[in-house]
Amino acid sequence: MSYSTYLLLALATLPEFTNPDSADEPPHDLPEVMAPFLERLRALAEQFLGQRVTPTDVHRFEQELREQLRELGRVTTQWAYNRLEPEAAALPKHVRFEAGPYTRLNQKTPQNVWTLFGQIRLQRVGYRPTNKTGDATIFPLAMGMGLVHGATPALAERAARLLGSSGMTQSQTLQRLRDDHGVGWGVKKLRQVSEVVSEAMAEQRHETQVDKLLQWLAQADAAPGQHKPVLSVGRDGITLPLRAKGGSLYEVATTGTVSVLDRRGRRLGTVYLACTPESGQQTMSGQLTALLREVLTRWPGRVPRLCYVTDAGDNETTYYEKALRRMKHPRTGEKLHWIRIVDYYHASQRIWTMAEALFGQGPRTASWARKMQKLLKKPGGVNRVLHSAANLRASRRLGGKRLGEFQKAYRYLRSRMRYLCYAEYKALGLPLGSGVTEAGCKTVYTQRLKLSGMSWKQPGAQTILNLRVLQLSGVWDAAYERVLNQFDEAQVPGQPYHSACAGRNVA
Repeated sequence: MSYSTYLLLALATLPEFTNPDSADEPPHDLPEVMAPFLERLRALAEQFLGQRVTPTDVHRFEQELREQLRELGRVTTQWAYNRLEPEAAALPKHVRFEAGPYTRLNQKTPQNVWTLFGQIRLQRVGYRPTNKTGDATIFPLAMGMGLVHGATPALAERAARLLGSSGMTQSQTLQRLRDDHGVGWGVKKLRQVSEVVSEAMAEQRHETQVDKLLQWLAQADAAPGQHKPVLSVGRDGITLPLRAKGGSLYEVATTGTVSVLDRRGRRLGTVYLACTPESGQQTMSGQLTALLREVLTRWPGRVPRLCYVTDAGDNETTYYEKALRRMKHPRTGEKLHWIRIVDYYHASQRIWTMAEALFGQGPRTASWARKMQKLLKKPGGVNRVLHSAANLRASRRLGGKRLGEFQKAYRYLRSRMRYLCYAEYKALGLPLGSGVTEAGCKTVYTQRLKLSGMSWKQPGAQTILNLRVLQLSGVWDAAYERVLNQFDEAQVPGQPYHSACAGRNVA
C-alpha cells in the first residue's frame, strides 16, 4: 500500500478537521478573506462609472479589473488549499511508504506553489525517513494535489499547452504565463514542468486516439453515401535540425497519420503520430501498427475500406511490405486487404520531369504535362501516359542528363503502375494524394520545431512532439483528463483530498 493511500485511510477514521491557524494564513472565514478584494472591485467599478467614457478609460478599467480578479482568485485558492490538510498532530506519527517507515515532522513547512492566479504559500505536513536512509522527505498534500514541480495541475496543463502550440518559443511561452497568470518562471522550470506533463500525456495518447478514431468511424458508418467508410493511413519524413558537436545535424524525423473518411469520401478527422529521427523508424512503425490493431479490435462493425497513401520512399514502402501487407484482422485472423496508393502529386512530378526532358522549357512542356496529369486520373491512365512518353522519346533525340532524367522518371511510374490506378481509387471514395500527411509534417514540425535559428536535442524535441500530436489530433482534453484520473488512487469521503502519483517525483 502506498503512503498516500495509507494516510488517507487513516484520515477516514478521524473526526472532521479544519486547518490550523498559521502565520501565513490568518484565521478568517472565506467571506472575510474575500471582503477587501470585493470592496476594491466595487470601488473600481464605481470610479469607472463616475467619469467620462473614453477608449483609454475602458482599456484601463478592464486591465485593472483583470488584475484584481486574479488576485481574488489567488487568495481564495490559497485559503482553500491550506485547509485541505489537518493539523500535524492529527495525522499518524509513523507510516510506511514503499519499502520503509517514515516519521511525521511536528510542524508544517511552507512551499511556494504556482497556480493559474499566481504564486501562493502552501503549508503542508512532511514525513521523513525514520531510518535516515537519505531519501527525501515526502509531503502527502503535495502528492494528493498532483503538483508538478510546484505547479498545480491546471497551471502545468496551461504551460504545456502553450509550449506545444504553433509558433510559441520558450520565451514567448514564459511571457504569456507572466501576462496571463502572473507566473514568474524561468526556462528551467518551464522545461521541468513540460517534460513531466509530456511524458504523462504520451502514455495516454494511444487510448485517446483509438477512442477518437472509433468515434469518427461510427459517424462515418451512420452517414449517407455510396461508399464504405475508409480508414486511411499515411507516413512521411521531414528533416529536423538536431544539436550536435560542431553545429546542427539534419536527420529525418517521421510523421504518421490515420484518417477516417465517410461514405461520401469526406475526411472526418485525422490523428497524428510524430517521432524524432531513428534508424529504421521502428518506433513510428510500432505506434502506427498498434493504433490500427486496437481500432480494428474494438470496431464492432464491418471492416472499413483500408488504404495506405504515401510517396514511394524506402521507409514508406518497407512499412507496407513488412507490416500492412501481412496484417491480419486481430479478432478474426483473416488477412486484411490494404489498398496502396502512391501519392498522385509525386506521380505528377515525374510527368513534369519527363516533359522538361522531352521539350525543355516552354509552353509545350506545360501543355503536355497538364494533359498527362488529367489523363493519369482516367481508367488505364498510367498506361496511356507511359505510351505517350515512350512515343515522344522515340521521336526525339535525348542524350546525357536529359535522357537520364527522363528514364528515371519513366521507371518510377512504370515500376509502380499497380499503385497508380487513380480512376479506380476515386470510384471507391479513396484519397488520391497524401496531402494530409504532407501537411502534417508542416503543422507538427515546421510550425514549431523549425522556426528561425532552432536546433534540438532529441529528448527535448520529443517532449514538444508529444504535446503537438495530442493538440492536432483533437484529444488533448481527453488525454489530460486521463492523466488526472490516474492520480486518484483513493479518496476520503467528504474531504477534497486525493492520493496522487505515488512513487512519482512530481512534487
